[in-house]
Amino acid sequence: MLTPATLDALLARYEAMADAARANDWDRLSALEREAAALRETARASADAAADAATLATLPAAEAKALRAGIERLLALDAEIRTHADPFLASVRKLLAGGRQERAVRNAYGALAP
Repeated sequence: MLTPATLDALLARYEAMADAARANDWDRLSALEREAAALRETARASADAAADAATLATLPAAEAKALRAGIERLLALDAEIRTHADPFLASVRKLLAGGRQERAVRNAYGALAP
């Protein structure tokens, strides 16, 4: 189950990831994403789905509201990160595709070169 402590840790990672994405620091972003993935997996594995549903139904309204606000903030940060990372990933894909095409041409026509 997503606890307030886990949510706070995730929010800290996502804030740092957004900062890294704004700065085009892809290595740092990648490292932070691995940390966030581990936190998400910990939250997912902490309880089974049936227990989570029962627990969520019994949360005090204020705590449920805080979790909802935190999750909405995570989603907003994720969207912001994607606005920075998606163009970079598209350029990397294009670069890799160009290299693959160049190798294919060399393999096909390399014997004809002087």
